[in-house]
Amino acid sequence: IIQITKMAVLFLAVILAALTAFTATNLLSEMSLFYVIVIGLFIFGFVFAINSSLHSYLILALSEPERVTMDVGFYYMSNAAGRLLGTFLSGVSYQFGGLPTCLACATMLCLFSWLLTFPLANLQKQR
Repeated sequence: IIQITKMAVLFLAVILAALTAFTATNLLSEMSLFYVIVIGLFIFGFVFAINSSLHSYLILALSEPERVTMDVGFYYMSNAAGRLLGTFLSGVSYQFGGLPTCLACATMLCLFSWLLTFPLANLQKQR
C-alpha cells in the first residue's frame, strides 16, 4: 500500500501542476475570469487536500518507530517553511506580472515538488 500511495503522490503532483498551468493560461484567454479562478481553485483545493492526506500517511508509514516524533516534527517544520517561501514568492511574482505570473511560479514549484518526490520510491527498498 505504501508503493501505491507514493505513486498517487507523484500523480497528484502532476495534476496540481497541470491545474495551475491550465488556470494560468486560461486567465489570458477569452474565458470568464470568474469561472476560471473559482472552478480552477475549487478543483485545485480538492486535489491538494487528497495529496496532503497522502503525505501525512507517508510520513507516518516511512518513519522508524523510535523516530516518529522527530520525523513528524521535521515534516511540519518543512511544511511551514514551504508555506512561508510560497507566500513570499507568490507576492513577488504577483508584483512583477500579476495573477498569471503568480500561477506560473506556482506551477514551477509543483513540478519541483514532483521531482523531489521521486527519491521516495527508493526509500522503502533501502530498508
